[in-house]
Amino acid sequence: METLVLKGREALEKGAEYIADGQVVAFPTETVYGLGADAFNEDAVKKIFEAKGRPSDNPLIVHIADKDGLNGLVREIPDGAKAVMDRFMPGPITVIMKKGEKVPESVTAGLDTVGIRMPSHKVARAFIRECGTPIAAPSANRSTHISPTSAQHVFEDMEGRIPLIIDGGDCEVGIESTIIDMSTDVPTILRPGAITAQMLAEVLGAVKTFSGKVVVAKAPGMKYKHYAPKCETVVAADAESAKSAYDEALARGARPVIIARSDTCGLLGNRTRIDVGGSEKEICRNIYAALHKGEKIADFIVCEHFGEQGICGSVMNRVLKSAGGKIV
Repeated sequence: METLVLKGREALEKGAEYIADGQVVAFPTETVYGLGADAFNEDAVKKIFEAKGRPSDNPLIVHIADKDGLNGLVREIPDGAKAVMDRFMPGPITVIMKKGEKVPESVTAGLDTVGIRMPSHKVARAFIRECGTPIAAPSANRSTHISPTSAQHVFEDMEGRIPLIIDGGDCEVGIESTIIDMSTDVPTILRPGAITAQMLAEVLGAVKTFSGKVVVAKAPGMKYKHYAPKCETVVAADAESAKSAYDEALARGARPVIIARSDTCGLLGNRTRIDVGGSEKEICRNIYAALHKGEKIADFIVCEHFGEQGICGSVMNRVLKSAGGKIV
């Protein structure tokens, strides 16, 4: 299969044709690129899992262009969910609610809930409108690999697996959406993102964050290995630990690289490094691109620990999974 990479109006029209034909199309959002199919077409949805090599018990998120797109997707909209959507949609938030009867089980992995997201990316919403149907989509990468934040990242993983990639430039946010479960008594964050627990608490009053062993995953990113480069990756507790891990890897003949914020990069001497910026938003926007670059230029990645609070805490949720939890 030839994989086209297109921009502009031609990309939207071609993408809608492929979706109507039951195919899978990659498209940009503000978080990461998505791998989309008609959410109401069970056969098309199955092609997402085939293209990614994704386990079938890992649910998908349904993307809509506006609130009218909720018709048929959910049974009801709780007051708390409405408040979250009014405040944060469109944007990098996914709200889990009780699913409507029209949603195929392949989308929800057999669960009675569905995650709904309205991206803020103009191309994403134009694409969904052009399709005239909600779009089910996970990230547009091979299962367990680093999520894509550019059309090139998608092409590297999906060439020959899908017919079209819609190129909408680099993603602005850079990590997947926050997922909040509004089907429970206490709203629960199942995956952290750029919309933080503190921001949600300001709207909802009480929010908890999921912790514990995952038996049945209610949201993407909970149960399986994710976000991983093709080479060994570790997290360094501080700059000195990063330098030590780098030097030890160099001594055993590896080609290491350090991923770090700008201030830390200034402490690394002549060691190979990838600078992800200084602010929380820069680190968030650049982390996946840095991991993609790292696996191309090195065979051992050392990533700085960026902190546990706010957006950096969400970034570290991804980085620690990419490193298999290994901290040096």
